[in-house]
Amino acid sequence: MFRRLHIDQPKSFEFSSNNLEWAKSQLLKYPLGRQASAVIPLLWRAQEQEGWLTKPAIEYVAEFLQMAPIRVFEVASFYFMFQLQPVGEIAHIQICGTTPCMLCDSEDLIAICKEKISPEPRVVSKDGKLSWEEVECLGACSNAPVAQIGKDYYEDLSAKNFIKIIEQLVVGQVPVSGSQTGRFASEPQESLSSLKGKSQNKCNASVAQALAFGDTVKRIK
Repeated sequence: MFRRLHIDQPKSFEFSSNNLEWAKSQLLKYPLGRQASAVIPLLWRAQEQEGWLTKPAIEYVAEFLQMAPIRVFEVASFYFMFQLQPVGEIAHIQICGTTPCMLCDSEDLIAICKEKISPEPRVVSKDGKLSWEEVECLGACSNAPVAQIGKDYYEDLSAKNFIKIIEQLVVGQVPVSGSQTGRFASEPQESLSSLKGKSQNKCNASVAQALAFGDTVKRIK
């Protein structure tokens, strides 16, 4: 799918002081003359700062890395993790629509997004807080249906618990990521079939870190 820059663009972009220092440190990872190798992490940090990738941000990264702006745009438009249009102020929700999730009723989740956020994907809700889109496989088929919100995965979704997640996001809360049915990882829904003697934490390390950092709704300023 060919993707264009959004028609409405801010006048300028620059990294915050903290992000500028971080960007400079990224260049140290690459040999002299190979600074273009840092284009993806720098674009990602720009998106984390603003919520989406603007034309000024793409041009800023191009100048920072001494690249032609069209080369940076090619990267930004190729990878769908980069949002080229405004997204919700709080969160952008990505619903997996590939076969395993579809068989587990991800269409119900898409219907909820249309009802509670916007009838069309990649359109910000009227209150400006949320946006959504359907995406290809998120790689968590055993825990289908799945949604990605920010950096976090929300698994074993149902219409009921997905609505609760949206309601929490709208009021500024950070929903607990991971399985929404209490599974530790991808073990059988009924119970563990092996390693039964192992004590289990209430949540796995990935979920614990997401809770500690509030990654789902956090933006790096």
